[in-house]
Amino acid sequence: MAGLLSLVTAVPPYEMRTEDVIREAGEIFGGRHQDFERLTPVFGNSGIARRFSVSPFAWFHQQQGWPERSAAFLEGASALFAEVSAGALDQAGLKPSQIDAIVMVSSTGIATPSVEAHMLSSLGFRPDVQRVPVFGLGCAGGASGLSLAARLARAAPGANVLLVVIELCTLAFRPDEMSKSNIIATALFGDGAAAAVLSTAGHPLGRIEHAGEHTWPGTTDVMGWRMDPEGFGAIFSRSIPDLATSDLRPAADQFLARHGLSLENIQSFCFHPGGAKVVLALEQAFGLAPGRLRNERVVLSEFGNMSAPTVLFVLARELASPTAGRRFLSALGPGFTASFVTMLH
Repeated sequence: MAGLLSLVTAVPPYEMRTEDVIREAGEIFGGRHQDFERLTPVFGNSGIARRFSVSPFAWFHQQQGWPERSAAFLEGASALFAEVSAGALDQAGLKPSQIDAIVMVSSTGIATPSVEAHMLSSLGFRPDVQRVPVFGLGCAGGASGLSLAARLARAAPGANVLLVVIELCTLAFRPDEMSKSNIIATALFGDGAAAAVLSTAGHPLGRIEHAGEHTWPGTTDVMGWRMDPEGFGAIFSRSIPDLATSDLRPAADQFLARHGLSLENIQSFCFHPGGAKVVLALEQAFGLAPGRLRNERVVLSEFGNMSAPTVLFVLARELASPTAGRRFLSALGPGFTASFVTMLH
């Protein structure tokens, strides 16, 4: 099995408290969209007290197109890449030259060459390091990225694989669009990053046991990005909490059964907290006591929905107070896809 040698998280510098986000959104939308007041309860019901952004409030008051959004993405993602990769390497006791492969996960900006390519030489990675940039997994990217990095580590015993997950969701804010999906995105999304090192050479934080995915047919319209001349536009066409309540548990049971396991073999859980209603739906679907997913609620409140890195923020909190036994991780993302991972500690 591949072991988890380190896991670190980071956020960009601009803190945005929910009351300030409501005020700023009101200034942007209020004078032009009469429906804004009707949709403002979404902010209060989000379960989010604050989140962080790579850009200050003033940036969002300006007209931003693809060039401006792409420049902000590359600058912000590069800074976070440097921070979390250095932290993960330091925690693992490794130098950049000892990394054999880099898995870079992000779905909130487009850069070719991708972010890790821009950072290789300045951070001291070897010229022959394997690069694996991954785009399009959305909120499932943290769990799926962990799975991919573990598989690469197992395929080359002794190799060190660096996983970096960065999402700058706030850069997709659309002041020109008064849709329910855009308001939900404005209420939920924040920016963040996480990095981990995986190798078969050790497992101080745990071992990646099994991993898998489940994609439901006919659900590509559930969530994702719409692309137009201005930038990304959020798509939320169905109720994610309802899908989590009715469809996630059977898929999880099937995944566990394929590996000779059931929920009775799970000692702790780690979910991507997409929103307050999603966390409640997860507790109900998995038969957990109300309030059991405390770390999910804390991460959501303190950082918002950061898409892919969010489940790794939850995992980092879980690892701070390790529980012996088997841990179950899951995240939902575009596809519509559930990503699953089991870990042993």
